[in-house]
Amino acid sequence: MTLPVLPPLLDLTGTAVFALTGALIAARLRQTFVTMAFFALVTGVGGGTVRDLLIGEPVFWLHDPWVAPVILATALVAWFTPSTWWAGKLLLWGDAAGLAVYSVLGTAKALAFDVAPLPAAIVGVISGCVGGIIRDVLAGQPSILMRPELYVTAAALAATLCMGGTLMGLPQGLVWSLAVLAGFVLRGAAVLWKIELPAYSRDA
Repeated sequence: MTLPVLPPLLDLTGTAVFALTGALIAARLRQTFVTMAFFALVTGVGGGTVRDLLIGEPVFWLHDPWVAPVILATALVAWFTPSTWWAGKLLLWGDAAGLAVYSVLGTAKALAFDVAPLPAAIVGVISGCVGGIIRDVLAGQPSILMRPELYVTAAALAATLCMGGTLMGLPQGLVWSLAVLAGFVLRGAAVLWKIELPAYSRDA
């Protein structure tokens, strides 16, 4: 199945949202601007880089002249704004938005390059989660992957809806919008109400 090339603005939006979460983690750790920019870079492009490597395509940010400037601008926004602007759960909400957007983008791009439906959804999940995992590891905090709260599950929901809607031939804009919304809402519900998956508990 071959789909039209994804609008570059969507990739830039997902990149900027995730880059902001990386920059804000560095800000919370009281790091220098160089560290903040690096956090923004690896968080913003981590998932998309793995996505492109998996589907055998050129890594998007190495060939798009706008990605690096957008990430740098995002880091500058974080650097020049008071920390009180980003207090509370705003970082979690930004991460939830980035997770949903990138999960859908990863799935849609994989489908656009003739990846089979289920592997395409898996690529979407990886695309949505890897940037946040790299960010957490660099920050020295427990990776979201190792916590029971709904994170990968939200990415899987967004990716699956994107895959299913695309296979059904529904309008792309509608499919992508609903898939992003569903992933964001599920992740947001997990943040608000501490919804978690049960952990393994079989000792015998």
